[in-house]
Amino acid sequence: MSTLLLEIVHLDVTFGSIAAVRDLSFSIATGESLGLVGESGSGKSVTSLAIMRLLPPQARIGGTIRFAGEDLLPAIPERMRQLRGRAISMIFQEPMTALNPLMRVGDQVAEAILAHDNVSGKEAWTRAVAALDEVAIPNAASRARDYPHQLSGGQRQRVMIAMAIANRPQLLIADEPTTALDVTVQAQILELLARLREKFGLSMLFISHDLGVVSQVVDRIAVMYRGQVVESGSARQIFTAAAHEYTRGLLKAIPTLHSSRSQALAMVEARQYSDLPLKEVEQGHWARV
Repeated sequence: MSTLLLEIVHLDVTFGSIAAVRDLSFSIATGESLGLVGESGSGKSVTSLAIMRLLPPQARIGGTIRFAGEDLLPAIPERMRQLRGRAISMIFQEPMTALNPLMRVGDQVAEAILAHDNVSGKEAWTRAVAALDEVAIPNAASRARDYPHQLSGGQRQRVMIAMAIANRPQLLIADEPTTALDVTVQAQILELLARLREKFGLSMLFISHDLGVVSQVVDRIAVMYRGQVVESGSARQIFTAAAHEYTRGLLKAIPTLHSSRSQALAMVEARQYSDLPLKEVEQGHWARV
């Protein structure tokens, strides 16, 4: 049986009177990839920031976030700085705003290495170039000296991935890593993430609003709605036997090659499911039904 790397139990995150995440529980085993799927505002990114302990001061958080057996919520800031970027890394949603426009991309990757390893600047630079090469940036040694605005959107996202894997983390959190990219580049990034996951044995939390994208890179899927998981199961279970009406609505909203241009996509009606308990509809497949 696989060892649990990340375990979230009854997580609550509130901003004043707004409950962004409510009674959220899920786990990720070592080497496993979990897709966290839902519409904008469902609490996906707030969950990822809670794991990284990067929520703003006004956020109130309760429950348990356990990483490799250690509860992160009581951890002091110094301990979180040790974990972030080394044991747990995150690919943020928009690389153009996440990258420093005034620093060469190679220096930004090297900075992530220097933050955790006692190495020389020259060694950090060498490792940064190697990381850029690992994510298939052409002429990595030369492009490492470029600024973010000199790179394409896909290349900037590859730089973000290089920063995230430079210290060989155990858990990689990818927050909508393909949203701003065209479909061709999107496919390349998904293929890259799958390759890196296999090569380094990464566990991954892949966050997206797109079930079609998630299906290509994850083992299991948890569907979020209004701050709660309304259904979770293997990718096969979710796509072939979705039990919750919200999940079925998301699946119906995916256009197909055979869809007519005049045919409107299915609309998902807003509802409240908080009173429904999670039930196991089949082994490993849970839903609020």
